[in-house]
Amino acid sequence: MRFLLPLLLVLSCLTVLLPGCEPKEDLLTTDSNATLTFSTDTVMFDTVFTSVGSVTKRLWVRNRNPRAVKVEEISIESQPGVTYSLLIDGDAVTTARDKVIRGKDSLLILVRATIDPTPSDEKPFLVDNNLRFRTNGNDQQVKVISYGQNAYFHSSAVLACDAVWKADKPHVIYNYALVNPNCTLTIEPGTRIYSHAGAFLVVKGRLRISPNYRPSGEIKADDRNIVRFQGDRREKEYAELPGQWGGIEFDASSHDNEIRFTEIKNASFGLLIYNPDNRQPRPKVTVENSIIKNISSYSLDFASGGLPLQGAGLLGLSGDFTVRNTLLTNCWEYAIWGAQGSVYELDYCTIANYLSAPAGSTSALIRQTPSVQLSDGIEINGRPRPLASPRFTMRNSIVWAQPRFAADGTGEDELVFSNGERYASNISISTSVLRTKSYTAGPLSQNKNGNILNPVEGPNYLFKSTPPRPRGKMFSYELDTLSPASNKGMPLPGLTTDLLNRSRDPNAPDIGAYERKNP
Repeated sequence: MRFLLPLLLVLSCLTVLLPGCEPKEDLLTTDSNATLTFSTDTVMFDTVFTSVGSVTKRLWVRNRNPRAVKVEEISIESQPGVTYSLLIDGDAVTTARDKVIRGKDSLLILVRATIDPTPSDEKPFLVDNNLRFRTNGNDQQVKVISYGQNAYFHSSAVLACDAVWKADKPHVIYNYALVNPNCTLTIEPGTRIYSHAGAFLVVKGRLRISPNYRPSGEIKADDRNIVRFQGDRREKEYAELPGQWGGIEFDASSHDNEIRFTEIKNASFGLLIYNPDNRQPRPKVTVENSIIKNISSYSLDFASGGLPLQGAGLLGLSGDFTVRNTLLTNCWEYAIWGAQGSVYELDYCTIANYLSAPAGSTSALIRQTPSVQLSDGIEINGRPRPLASPRFTMRNSIVWAQPRFAADGTGEDELVFSNGERYASNISISTSVLRTKSYTAGPLSQNKNGNILNPVEGPNYLFKSTPPRPRGKMFSYELDTLSPASNKGMPLPGLTTDLLNRSRDPNAPDIGAYERKNP
Protein backbone atom coordinates (compact mmCIF):
# COMPACT_ATOMS: atom_id res chain seq x y z
CA MET A 1 0.00 0.00 0.00
CA ARG A 2 2.88 2.33 0.70
CA PHE A 3 3.79 2.26 -3.01
CA LEU A 4 0.23 2.95 -4.18
CA LEU A 5 0.16 6.70 -3.53
CA PRO A 6 3.42 7.48 -5.40
CA LEU A 7 2.24 5.28 -8.28
CA LEU A 8 -1.01 7.18 -8.52
CA LEU A 9 0.90 10.49 -8.59
CA VAL A 10 3.12 9.28 -11.44
CA LEU A 11 0.15 8.04 -13.43
CA SER A 12 -1.63 11.36 -12.91
CA CYS A 13 1.37 13.29 -14.25
CA LEU A 14 1.62 11.03 -17.29
CA THR A 15 -2.08 11.48 -17.97
CA VAL A 16 -1.71 15.27 -18.05
CA LEU A 17 1.14 14.98 -20.57
CA LEU A 18 -0.72 12.68 -22.97
CA PRO A 19 -1.95 14.43 -26.20
CA GLY A 20 -5.25 12.64 -26.06
CA CYS A 21 -6.17 14.62 -22.97
CA GLU A 22 -5.86 18.00 -24.72
CA PRO A 23 -9.33 19.59 -24.98
CA LYS A 24 -10.91 18.54 -28.30
CA GLU A 25 -11.83 22.14 -29.20
CA ASP A 26 -8.11 22.99 -29.25
CA LEU A 27 -7.14 20.18 -31.62
CA LEU A 28 -6.64 21.35 -35.21
CA THR A 29 -8.47 19.64 -38.02
CA THR A 30 -7.26 19.63 -41.62
CA ASP A 31 -10.50 18.18 -42.96
CA SER A 32 -11.47 20.04 -46.15
CA ASN A 33 -15.12 19.80 -45.07
CA ALA A 34 -14.41 21.95 -42.01
CA THR A 35 -15.64 25.25 -43.44
CA LEU A 36 -16.57 28.52 -41.78
CA THR A 37 -19.94 30.23 -41.40
CA PHE A 38 -20.58 33.96 -41.20
CA SER A 39 -23.03 36.26 -39.46
CA THR A 40 -23.97 37.70 -42.86
CA ASP A 41 -23.21 37.02 -46.51
CA THR A 42 -22.86 40.73 -47.29
CA VAL A 43 -21.21 43.54 -45.35
CA MET A 44 -22.97 46.64 -46.63
CA PHE A 45 -21.84 50.20 -46.02
CA ASP A 46 -25.11 52.00 -46.68
CA THR A 47 -24.16 55.44 -45.34
CA VAL A 48 -23.96 58.32 -47.80
CA PHE A 49 -20.25 58.99 -48.02
CA THR A 50 -20.11 62.47 -49.55
CA SER A 51 -19.92 63.83 -46.02
CA VAL A 52 -18.72 60.80 -44.00
CA GLY A 53 -15.17 59.56 -44.55
CA SER A 54 -15.24 56.13 -42.89
CA VAL A 55 -17.60 53.66 -41.24
CA THR A 56 -16.93 50.37 -39.39
CA LYS A 57 -19.05 47.20 -39.63
CA ARG A 58 -18.90 43.95 -37.64
CA LEU A 59 -18.58 40.45 -39.07
CA TRP A 60 -18.63 37.32 -36.91
CA VAL A 61 -16.72 34.34 -38.34
CA ARG A 62 -17.93 31.11 -36.75
CA ASN A 63 -16.28 27.70 -36.56
CA ARG A 64 -19.14 25.27 -35.96
CA ASN A 65 -16.80 22.26 -36.11
CA PRO A 66 -15.94 20.41 -32.87
CA ARG A 67 -12.21 20.92 -33.52
CA ALA A 68 -10.18 24.05 -34.14
CA VAL A 69 -9.42 25.33 -37.63
CA LYS A 70 -6.54 27.44 -38.86
CA VAL A 71 -7.60 30.18 -41.26
CA GLU A 72 -4.60 30.38 -43.53
CA GLU A 73 -5.45 33.79 -44.95
CA ILE A 74 -8.03 36.55 -44.46
CA SER A 75 -7.75 39.36 -47.00
CA ILE A 76 -9.53 42.23 -48.71
CA GLU A 77 -8.41 44.47 -51.53
CA SER A 78 -9.09 48.19 -51.82
CA GLN A 79 -10.76 49.77 -54.85
CA PRO A 80 -10.27 53.16 -56.51
CA GLY A 81 -11.88 55.70 -54.19
CA VAL A 82 -12.39 53.16 -51.36
CA THR A 83 -9.78 51.90 -48.88
CA TYR A 84 -10.59 48.89 -46.69
CA SER A 85 -8.93 47.72 -43.48
CA LEU A 86 -9.62 44.84 -41.07
CA LEU A 87 -9.32 44.98 -37.30
CA ILE A 88 -8.47 41.43 -36.09
CA ASP A 89 -7.27 40.76 -32.54
CA GLY A 90 -6.45 44.44 -32.15
CA ASP A 91 -4.36 44.69 -35.34
CA ALA A 92 -5.42 46.89 -38.29
CA VAL A 93 -4.47 44.96 -41.45
CA THR A 94 -5.62 44.22 -44.99
CA THR A 95 -4.30 40.64 -44.80
CA ALA A 96 -4.07 38.31 -41.80
CA ARG A 97 -2.60 34.79 -41.77
CA ASP A 98 -2.79 31.64 -39.65
CA LYS A 99 -5.61 32.70 -37.37
CA VAL A 100 -6.81 29.79 -35.22
CA ILE A 101 -10.49 29.58 -34.24
CA ARG A 102 -11.21 27.02 -31.51
CA GLY A 103 -13.95 24.45 -32.01
CA LYS A 104 -17.46 25.87 -31.54
CA ASP A 105 -15.96 29.34 -31.20
CA SER A 106 -15.95 32.51 -33.29
CA LEU A 107 -13.75 35.39 -34.42
CA LEU A 108 -14.88 39.02 -34.58
CA ILE A 109 -13.64 41.07 -37.53
CA LEU A 110 -14.22 44.82 -37.76
CA VAL A 111 -14.32 45.95 -41.39
CA ARG A 112 -13.63 49.61 -42.05
CA ALA A 113 -14.26 51.40 -45.35
CA THR A 114 -12.77 54.82 -45.97
CA ILE A 115 -14.44 56.54 -48.93
CA ASP A 116 -12.91 59.40 -50.85
CA PRO A 117 -15.63 62.05 -50.49
CA THR A 118 -14.42 64.03 -53.52
CA PRO A 119 -17.19 64.00 -56.18
CA SER A 120 -16.21 62.34 -59.44
CA ASP A 121 -18.31 61.44 -62.49
CA GLU A 122 -16.00 58.45 -63.00
CA LYS A 123 -16.63 56.99 -59.55
CA PRO A 124 -19.12 54.08 -59.47
CA PHE A 125 -22.14 54.44 -57.21
CA LEU A 126 -21.55 50.97 -55.80
CA VAL A 127 -18.13 49.47 -55.06
CA ASP A 128 -18.41 45.67 -55.01
CA ASN A 129 -15.62 43.69 -53.33
CA ASN A 130 -14.99 40.40 -51.51
CA LEU A 131 -13.57 39.57 -48.08
CA ARG A 132 -11.75 36.27 -48.67
CA PHE A 133 -11.09 33.38 -46.29
CA ARG A 134 -8.86 30.37 -47.03
CA THR A 135 -9.23 27.37 -44.68
CA ASN A 136 -7.94 23.82 -45.28
CA GLY A 137 -7.77 24.48 -49.01
CA ASN A 138 -11.29 26.00 -49.15
CA ASP A 139 -11.87 29.52 -50.45
CA GLN A 140 -14.90 31.32 -49.01
CA GLN A 141 -16.07 34.86 -49.59
CA VAL A 142 -18.23 37.50 -47.97
CA LYS A 143 -19.39 40.32 -50.21
CA VAL A 144 -18.47 43.86 -49.20
CA ILE A 145 -20.62 46.57 -50.78
CA SER A 146 -19.88 50.29 -50.40
CA TYR A 147 -21.81 53.23 -51.76
CA GLY A 148 -19.53 55.74 -53.43
CA GLN A 149 -21.69 58.77 -54.18
CA ASN A 150 -24.57 60.75 -52.81
CA ALA A 151 -27.79 59.13 -54.07
CA TYR A 152 -31.05 57.45 -53.11
CA PHE A 153 -30.32 53.74 -52.67
CA HIS A 154 -32.93 51.01 -53.14
CA SER A 155 -31.48 47.69 -51.98
CA SER A 156 -33.93 44.74 -52.20
CA ALA A 157 -36.52 47.44 -51.57
CA VAL A 158 -40.30 47.21 -51.49
CA LEU A 159 -41.31 50.75 -52.39
CA ALA A 160 -43.96 52.82 -50.63
CA CYS A 161 -47.34 52.44 -52.29
CA ASP A 162 -47.38 55.85 -53.96
CA ALA A 163 -43.64 56.44 -54.22
CA VAL A 164 -42.27 59.35 -56.23
CA TRP A 165 -38.67 59.29 -57.42
CA LYS A 166 -37.40 62.85 -57.61
CA ALA A 167 -34.64 64.13 -59.87
CA ASP A 168 -32.64 65.99 -57.20
CA LYS A 169 -30.26 63.02 -56.68
CA PRO A 170 -29.58 59.83 -58.64
CA HIS A 171 -31.38 56.61 -57.67
CA VAL A 172 -29.39 53.38 -57.37
CA ILE A 173 -30.98 49.89 -57.45
CA TYR A 174 -29.19 46.95 -55.83
CA ASN A 175 -30.81 43.50 -56.32
CA TYR A 176 -34.27 44.91 -56.97
CA ALA A 177 -36.78 47.64 -56.31
CA LEU A 178 -40.37 46.36 -56.18
CA VAL A 179 -43.66 48.14 -56.91
CA ASN A 180 -46.37 46.10 -55.20
CA PRO A 181 -49.77 45.28 -56.76
CA ASN A 182 -52.25 48.19 -56.57
CA CYS A 183 -49.33 50.58 -55.97
CA THR A 184 -47.79 53.20 -58.25
CA LEU A 185 -44.25 54.44 -58.76
CA THR A 186 -44.01 57.86 -60.44
CA ILE A 187 -40.63 58.98 -61.80
CA GLU A 188 -40.17 62.69 -62.38
CA PRO A 189 -38.62 64.16 -65.56
CA GLY A 190 -34.82 64.27 -65.50
CA THR A 191 -34.38 61.46 -62.96
CA ARG A 192 -31.27 59.29 -63.29
CA ILE A 193 -31.51 55.60 -62.32
CA TYR A 194 -28.36 53.45 -62.02
CA SER A 195 -28.71 49.71 -61.46
CA HIS A 196 -26.12 47.26 -60.13
CA ALA A 197 -25.24 44.05 -61.96
CA GLY A 198 -28.32 41.82 -62.26
CA ALA A 199 -30.66 44.35 -60.63
CA PHE A 200 -34.28 44.78 -61.79
CA LEU A 201 -37.02 47.31 -61.31
CA VAL A 202 -39.99 44.94 -60.81
CA VAL A 203 -43.47 46.36 -61.34
CA LYS A 204 -46.42 44.38 -60.03
CA GLY A 205 -48.54 47.53 -59.87
CA ARG A 206 -48.11 50.61 -62.06
CA LEU A 207 -45.14 52.60 -63.37
CA ARG A 208 -45.54 56.18 -64.62
CA ILE A 209 -42.49 57.96 -66.06
CA SER A 210 -42.85 61.67 -66.87
CA PRO A 211 -46.63 61.31 -67.19
CA ASN A 212 -47.31 65.05 -67.34
CA TYR A 213 -44.14 66.27 -69.07
CA ARG A 214 -44.85 68.36 -72.16
CA PRO A 215 -41.72 69.89 -73.74
CA SER A 216 -42.28 73.36 -75.18
CA GLY A 217 -40.09 72.87 -78.26
CA GLU A 218 -37.47 70.64 -79.86
CA ILE A 219 -35.42 68.66 -77.38
CA LYS A 220 -31.79 67.57 -77.71
CA ALA A 221 -30.39 64.09 -77.21
CA ASP A 222 -28.73 65.22 -73.97
CA ASP A 223 -31.79 67.08 -72.66
CA ARG A 224 -31.77 67.19 -68.85
CA ASN A 225 -35.49 66.36 -68.66
CA ILE A 226 -35.04 62.89 -70.17
CA VAL A 227 -35.28 60.07 -67.61
CA ARG A 228 -32.26 57.76 -67.99
CA PHE A 229 -31.76 54.14 -66.87
CA GLN A 230 -28.33 52.51 -67.07
CA GLY A 231 -25.79 50.43 -65.12
CA ASP A 232 -24.03 51.84 -62.08
CA ARG A 233 -20.52 51.64 -63.55
CA ARG A 234 -19.50 55.16 -64.54
CA GLU A 235 -16.17 54.41 -66.23
CA LYS A 236 -15.91 55.24 -69.93
CA GLU A 237 -15.46 51.61 -70.99
CA TYR A 238 -18.93 50.83 -69.55
CA ALA A 239 -20.72 53.74 -71.22
CA GLU A 240 -22.29 51.66 -74.04
CA LEU A 241 -21.75 48.08 -72.82
CA PRO A 242 -24.88 45.85 -72.99
CA GLY A 243 -26.07 43.50 -70.25
CA GLN A 244 -24.86 45.41 -67.18
CA TRP A 245 -28.18 45.14 -65.30
CA GLY A 246 -31.47 43.29 -65.59
CA GLY A 247 -34.06 45.76 -66.90
CA ILE A 248 -37.65 46.77 -66.10
CA GLU A 249 -39.98 43.81 -65.52
CA PHE A 250 -43.79 44.04 -65.50
CA ASP A 251 -45.49 41.07 -63.86
CA ALA A 252 -48.94 39.65 -64.53
CA SER A 253 -50.73 42.00 -62.11
CA SER A 254 -49.20 45.14 -63.65
CA HIS A 255 -51.46 47.54 -65.57
CA ASP A 256 -51.69 50.92 -67.33
CA ASN A 257 -47.96 51.66 -67.37
CA GLU A 258 -46.65 54.68 -69.27
CA ILE A 259 -43.04 55.45 -70.14
CA ARG A 260 -42.37 58.80 -71.78
CA PHE A 261 -39.21 60.71 -72.74
CA THR A 262 -36.97 57.98 -71.34
CA GLU A 263 -33.69 56.33 -72.32
CA ILE A 264 -33.08 52.72 -71.24
CA LYS A 265 -29.66 51.32 -72.07
CA ASN A 266 -27.03 48.69 -71.25
CA ALA A 267 -29.49 46.12 -69.82
CA SER A 268 -30.35 42.46 -70.41
CA PHE A 269 -33.90 43.51 -71.23
CA GLY A 270 -35.33 46.94 -71.89
CA LEU A 271 -38.98 46.36 -71.01
CA LEU A 272 -40.14 42.85 -70.14
CA ILE A 273 -43.75 41.79 -69.61
CA TYR A 274 -43.71 38.45 -67.79
CA ASN A 275 -47.13 36.82 -67.88
CA PRO A 276 -46.42 33.25 -69.06
CA ASP A 277 -49.80 31.96 -67.80
CA ASN A 278 -51.60 34.50 -70.04
CA ARG A 279 -53.57 35.94 -67.14
CA GLN A 280 -56.34 38.36 -68.09
CA PRO A 281 -56.47 41.28 -68.32
CA ARG A 282 -52.95 41.31 -69.71
CA PRO A 283 -50.35 43.80 -68.46
CA LYS A 284 -50.13 46.90 -70.65
CA VAL A 285 -47.22 49.27 -71.29
CA THR A 286 -47.31 52.46 -73.36
CA VAL A 287 -43.96 53.82 -74.56
CA GLU A 288 -43.58 57.27 -76.14
CA ASN A 289 -40.62 59.38 -77.28
CA SER A 290 -38.06 56.96 -75.86
CA ILE A 291 -34.81 55.17 -76.77
CA ILE A 292 -33.94 51.58 -75.88
CA LYS A 293 -30.41 50.53 -76.81
CA ASN A 294 -27.44 48.30 -75.97
CA ILE A 295 -29.50 45.28 -74.89
CA SER A 296 -28.16 41.75 -74.48
CA SER A 297 -28.53 38.70 -72.26
CA TYR A 298 -27.30 35.24 -73.12
CA SER A 299 -30.04 33.79 -70.92
CA LEU A 300 -31.92 34.51 -67.74
CA ASP A 301 -33.79 31.95 -65.61
CA PHE A 302 -36.82 33.21 -63.72
CA ALA A 303 -37.29 31.44 -60.41
CA SER A 304 -41.05 31.63 -60.87
CA GLY A 305 -41.06 29.65 -64.08
CA GLY A 306 -37.59 28.35 -64.84
CA LEU A 307 -37.88 29.92 -68.28
CA PRO A 308 -34.63 30.78 -70.08
CA LEU A 309 -35.00 33.98 -72.08
CA GLN A 310 -32.79 35.76 -74.58
CA GLY A 311 -32.37 39.48 -74.32
CA ALA A 312 -34.76 41.88 -76.04
CA GLY A 313 -35.50 45.57 -76.13
CA LEU A 314 -39.21 44.80 -75.78
CA LEU A 315 -40.15 41.30 -74.64
CA GLY A 316 -43.76 40.32 -74.13
CA LEU A 317 -44.95 37.01 -72.74
CA SER A 318 -48.70 37.59 -73.03
CA GLY A 319 -48.43 41.34 -72.63
CA ASP A 320 -49.49 44.40 -74.61
CA PHE A 321 -47.17 47.15 -75.88
CA THR A 322 -48.20 50.43 -77.49
CA VAL A 323 -45.07 52.16 -78.79
CA ARG A 324 -44.81 55.56 -80.51
CA ASN A 325 -41.89 57.72 -81.64
CA THR A 326 -39.33 55.29 -80.23
CA LEU A 327 -35.89 54.04 -81.31
CA LEU A 328 -34.60 50.51 -80.62
CA THR A 329 -30.99 49.83 -81.57
CA ASN A 330 -27.94 47.69 -80.78
CA CYS A 331 -29.99 44.78 -79.43
CA TRP A 332 -27.67 41.78 -79.66
CA GLU A 333 -30.47 39.20 -79.70
CA TYR A 334 -33.92 40.73 -80.37
CA ALA A 335 -35.24 44.26 -80.56
CA ILE A 336 -38.78 42.90 -80.16
CA TRP A 337 -39.83 39.42 -79.14
CA GLY A 338 -43.45 38.55 -78.43
CA ALA A 339 -45.05 35.22 -77.62
CA GLN A 340 -48.38 33.70 -76.66
CA GLY A 341 -50.94 36.41 -77.21
CA SER A 342 -48.73 39.49 -77.04
CA VAL A 343 -50.11 42.63 -78.69
CA TYR A 344 -47.82 45.17 -80.36
CA GLU A 345 -48.96 48.47 -81.81
CA LEU A 346 -46.09 50.52 -83.24
CA ASP A 347 -46.37 53.97 -84.81
CA TYR A 348 -43.43 56.04 -86.04
CA CYS A 349 -40.82 53.65 -84.61
CA THR A 350 -37.28 53.00 -85.81
CA ILE A 351 -35.84 49.55 -85.23
CA ALA A 352 -32.29 50.07 -86.48
CA ASN A 353 -30.65 46.99 -85.11
CA TYR A 354 -27.06 47.61 -86.06
CA LEU A 355 -24.55 46.16 -83.65
CA SER A 356 -21.89 48.47 -82.34
CA ALA A 357 -19.16 47.09 -80.07
CA PRO A 358 -18.09 49.06 -76.98
CA ALA A 359 -15.28 51.54 -77.43
CA GLY A 360 -11.91 49.81 -77.63
CA SER A 361 -13.38 46.39 -78.42
CA THR A 362 -11.92 44.49 -81.37
CA SER A 363 -14.27 41.49 -81.20
CA ALA A 364 -16.65 40.86 -84.09
CA LEU A 365 -20.33 40.90 -83.18
CA ILE A 366 -22.56 38.23 -84.72
CA ARG A 367 -26.33 38.23 -84.29
CA GLN A 368 -28.22 35.08 -85.25
CA THR A 369 -31.72 36.21 -84.36
CA PRO A 370 -34.10 38.53 -86.26
CA SER A 371 -34.77 42.01 -84.93
CA VAL A 372 -38.51 41.28 -84.60
CA GLN A 373 -40.01 37.87 -83.89
CA LEU A 374 -43.53 36.88 -82.85
CA SER A 375 -45.00 33.48 -82.04
CA ASP A 376 -48.37 32.14 -80.93
CA GLY A 377 -46.87 29.62 -78.52
CA ILE A 378 -44.08 29.01 -76.05
CA GLU A 379 -42.59 26.12 -74.11
CA ILE A 380 -41.89 26.34 -70.39
CA ASN A 381 -39.75 23.62 -68.81
CA GLY A 382 -40.06 21.66 -72.05
CA ARG A 383 -43.87 21.67 -72.01
CA PRO A 384 -45.87 23.71 -74.57
CA ARG A 385 -48.40 26.16 -73.19
CA PRO A 386 -51.82 26.69 -74.83
CA LEU A 387 -51.66 28.66 -78.07
CA ALA A 388 -52.69 32.32 -78.07
CA SER A 389 -52.46 34.35 -81.26
CA PRO A 390 -50.42 37.57 -81.10
CA ARG A 391 -51.48 40.76 -82.83
CA PHE A 392 -49.00 43.02 -84.60
CA THR A 393 -49.88 46.44 -86.02
CA MET A 394 -47.18 48.74 -87.37
CA ARG A 395 -47.50 52.05 -89.20
CA ASN A 396 -44.90 54.51 -90.48
CA SER A 397 -42.04 52.50 -88.98
CA ILE A 398 -38.65 51.05 -89.97
CA VAL A 399 -37.32 47.53 -89.34
CA TRP A 400 -33.77 47.47 -90.61
CA ALA A 401 -30.26 46.24 -89.76
CA GLN A 402 -27.10 45.06 -91.42
CA PRO A 403 -27.50 41.46 -92.67
CA ARG A 404 -27.11 39.01 -89.82
CA PHE A 405 -25.66 35.54 -89.72
CA ALA A 406 -28.19 32.71 -89.89
CA ALA A 407 -27.38 29.05 -90.48
CA ASP A 408 -30.65 28.51 -92.35
CA GLY A 409 -29.90 31.24 -94.87
CA THR A 410 -32.58 33.64 -93.62
CA GLY A 411 -30.12 36.29 -92.51
CA GLU A 412 -31.81 39.05 -94.51
CA ASP A 413 -35.12 38.67 -92.69
CA GLU A 414 -35.44 41.06 -89.76
CA LEU A 415 -39.15 40.32 -89.37
CA VAL A 416 -40.26 36.77 -88.50
CA PHE A 417 -43.74 35.50 -87.63
CA SER A 418 -43.43 31.94 -86.30
CA ASN A 419 -46.49 29.95 -87.37
CA GLY A 420 -47.70 33.20 -88.91
CA GLU A 421 -50.23 31.49 -91.19
CA ARG A 422 -52.31 30.72 -88.09
CA TYR A 423 -52.72 34.39 -87.19
CA ALA A 424 -52.17 36.15 -90.53
CA SER A 425 -55.37 38.17 -90.07
CA ASN A 426 -53.84 39.71 -86.90
CA ILE A 427 -50.88 41.21 -88.78
CA SER A 428 -51.21 44.70 -90.26
CA ILE A 429 -48.15 46.62 -91.51
CA SER A 430 -48.47 49.80 -93.57
CA THR A 431 -46.23 52.56 -94.95
CA SER A 432 -43.15 51.02 -93.36
CA VAL A 433 -39.62 50.19 -94.50
CA LEU A 434 -38.80 46.50 -94.00
CA ARG A 435 -35.84 44.22 -94.53
CA THR A 436 -37.50 40.95 -95.45
CA LYS A 437 -37.23 38.24 -98.09
CA SER A 438 -39.82 35.83 -96.71
CA TYR A 439 -42.77 38.23 -96.82
CA THR A 440 -42.53 39.57 -100.36
CA ALA A 441 -45.19 37.11 -101.56
CA GLY A 442 -47.70 34.64 -100.19
CA PRO A 443 -50.40 34.94 -97.50
CA LEU A 444 -48.12 37.00 -95.22
CA SER A 445 -46.87 39.27 -97.99
CA GLN A 446 -46.04 42.82 -96.91
CA ASN A 447 -45.60 43.94 -100.52
CA LYS A 448 -48.67 46.14 -100.12
CA ASN A 449 -50.18 48.94 -98.01
CA GLY A 450 -47.45 51.37 -99.08
CA ASN A 451 -44.61 49.36 -97.55
CA ILE A 452 -41.08 49.72 -98.92
CA LEU A 453 -39.32 46.35 -98.98
CA ASN A 454 -35.56 45.91 -99.10
CA PRO A 455 -34.49 49.28 -100.51
CA VAL A 456 -31.05 49.08 -102.08
CA GLU A 457 -28.34 50.56 -99.89
CA GLY A 458 -26.05 52.58 -102.08
CA PRO A 459 -26.12 56.31 -102.61
CA ASN A 460 -29.54 56.40 -100.91
CA TYR A 461 -28.89 55.41 -97.33
CA LEU A 462 -31.71 55.12 -94.84
CA PHE A 463 -29.89 56.83 -91.99
CA LYS A 464 -27.31 59.54 -91.53
CA SER A 465 -24.61 57.44 -89.92
CA THR A 466 -24.60 53.70 -89.15
CA PRO A 467 -22.01 50.94 -88.80
CA PRO A 468 -19.83 50.36 -90.72
CA ARG A 469 -20.18 53.86 -92.17
CA PRO A 470 -19.86 56.19 -89.18
CA ARG A 471 -19.34 59.88 -89.68
CA GLY A 472 -17.38 60.80 -86.61
CA LYS A 473 -17.70 58.95 -83.34
CA MET A 474 -21.49 58.82 -82.98
CA PHE A 475 -24.11 56.89 -84.94
CA SER A 476 -27.25 58.70 -86.02
CA TYR A 477 -30.54 57.07 -86.95
CA GLU A 478 -32.09 60.25 -88.26
CA LEU A 479 -32.89 59.99 -91.94
CA ASP A 480 -30.26 60.65 -94.58
CA THR A 481 -30.89 63.47 -97.06
CA LEU A 482 -31.80 60.98 -99.81
CA SER A 483 -33.38 58.35 -97.56
CA PRO A 484 -36.15 56.30 -99.21
CA ALA A 485 -38.15 56.80 -96.00
CA SER A 486 -38.35 60.58 -96.44
CA ASN A 487 -41.91 61.92 -96.93
CA LYS A 488 -43.32 58.43 -97.49
CA GLY A 489 -45.48 58.16 -94.37
CA MET A 490 -49.17 58.76 -93.93
CA PRO A 491 -50.47 61.34 -91.44
CA LEU A 492 -51.66 59.74 -88.21
CA PRO A 493 -54.20 61.59 -86.06
CA GLY A 494 -52.78 62.94 -82.83
CA LEU A 495 -49.14 62.16 -83.75
CA THR A 496 -47.87 65.50 -85.00
CA THR A 497 -44.34 65.50 -83.51
CA ASP A 498 -41.37 63.12 -83.64
CA LEU A 499 -39.10 61.57 -80.99
CA LEU A 500 -37.36 64.93 -80.44
CA ASN A 501 -40.69 66.82 -80.36
CA ARG A 502 -40.09 68.30 -83.82
CA SER A 503 -43.20 68.98 -85.91
CA ARG A 504 -43.99 66.42 -88.59
CA ASP A 505 -44.99 67.28 -92.11
CA PRO A 506 -48.80 67.35 -91.91
CA ASN A 507 -49.23 65.95 -95.43
CA ALA A 508 -46.24 63.67 -96.07
CA PRO A 509 -44.42 62.84 -92.80
CA ASP A 510 -41.20 60.86 -92.75
CA ILE A 511 -41.24 57.17 -91.83
CA GLY A 512 -39.56 56.30 -88.53
CA ALA A 513 -38.99 57.92 -85.16
CA TYR A 514 -37.25 61.02 -86.56
CA GLU A 515 -38.68 63.68 -88.84
CA ARG A 516 -35.86 64.95 -91.02
CA LYS A 517 -34.92 68.46 -90.03
CA ASN A 518 -34.87 70.86 -92.93
CA PRO A 519 -31.54 72.67 -93.37
